[in-house]
Amino acid sequence: MAQSSLISARRMSSPASPVPRRPSVPVAIGTVMVGGDHPVVVQSMTNTDTADAVGTAVQIAQLAKAGSELVRITVNSDEAAAAVPEIRKRLDDMGLSVPLIGDFHFNGHKLLTKHPACATALAKYRINPGNVGRGKKKDEQFATIVELARDHAKPVRIGVNWGSLDQSLVVRLMDENAKRAEPLDTAIVTREALITSALESAQRAEELGLRHDQIILSVKMSGVQDLIAVYRALATRCDYPLHLGLTEAGMGSKGIVASTAALSVLLQEGIGDTIRISLTPEPGGDRTQEVIVAQEILQTMGLRAFTPQVVACPGCGRTTSTTFQHLAQDIQTYLRHQMPVWRSQYPGVENLTVAVMGCVVNGPGESKHADIGISLPGTGEVPVAPVYVDGEKTVTLKGDAIAQEFQKIVDDYVVKRFG
Repeated sequence: MAQSSLISARRMSSPASPVPRRPSVPVAIGTVMVGGDHPVVVQSMTNTDTADAVGTAVQIAQLAKAGSELVRITVNSDEAAAAVPEIRKRLDDMGLSVPLIGDFHFNGHKLLTKHPACATALAKYRINPGNVGRGKKKDEQFATIVELARDHAKPVRIGVNWGSLDQSLVVRLMDENAKRAEPLDTAIVTREALITSALESAQRAEELGLRHDQIILSVKMSGVQDLIAVYRALATRCDYPLHLGLTEAGMGSKGIVASTAALSVLLQEGIGDTIRISLTPEPGGDRTQEVIVAQEILQTMGLRAFTPQVVACPGCGRTTSTTFQHLAQDIQTYLRHQMPVWRSQYPGVENLTVAVMGCVVNGPGESKHADIGISLPGTGEVPVAPVYVDGEKTVTLKGDAIAQEFQKIVDDYVVKRFG
């Protein structure tokens, strides 16, 4: 392939054109726009005790710096509600404007009424129709929260969950189904219960004065196929923005794979305006992992770009040395850590691609396709590492300082191209 053709192929490997999005009404959440033609937004949630204002603000700051554009916090007690304004102030003092979402279950009507400063400090309220109350209290308590949102000009996410579905609604739909000449499968009726709960609650919220463009819906489930089916159906029946997430996704690779499998299908169909990856962290694990996974899903699908991507081979019998593995890991970590600074200084750097390859089979070719690439020697190969910049071989590195020299080449390229 001619050199010009190689460069052309390399440029074509950049993120593809966005997938056509399902039409939805834009909703403002603080300074962040969700829905409409706006990019899919990454969301996360703290796992600190919200009453600990310092600890919660620190974790929110970590999530925001990792790239979370919305952060949800639990508001479940008077102490938690009282801490919210302090948390907001601490974040503002750190120069972090990330909008905060209050997660309310069971007693949200009381907390928002009793703590108006909390109601003001939050950018959005999240309520679950199945946990608002029972019987007449459900209607009254739901109305209280919605009216407070209306009065404080706050949007609301009506989040229906598989594990906390309104049982009276389930019974009603099951009874109706039993009267059919040909009853539907129970799973189908249960999915319909989630959709009906979300849509009826949204309709009631609008009757109470909440604007159409102040409502976001979610219908979360823990099964991949169930989640895909229920969101596909909901997407055809409303134009509210939709928040995606596989609830209780699990820990480690299971949670990552399950969430990716479910959300990628929906995103590819243009469904979804915000996403959260509900990972169970390892004991003492880093909460920001859920942010990174969400970003990588969107970036690998070509929907958004957040940080330079590292292309690296998996290794085989030709690469018994672990040098390329260490270099790929170090470069990937370095690029992500640099992004908080680079994002403002070097616009467009998030689209950078770096290849770190382990032998001569695909090494030179992949390195030429990337913006910057290095092909390290495999087992038995000459101990030199050619480096390619914009498709052209520029230097051959050797010796013990290859990693440091390659990082310097990356730094210089970022300044030259994006500075």
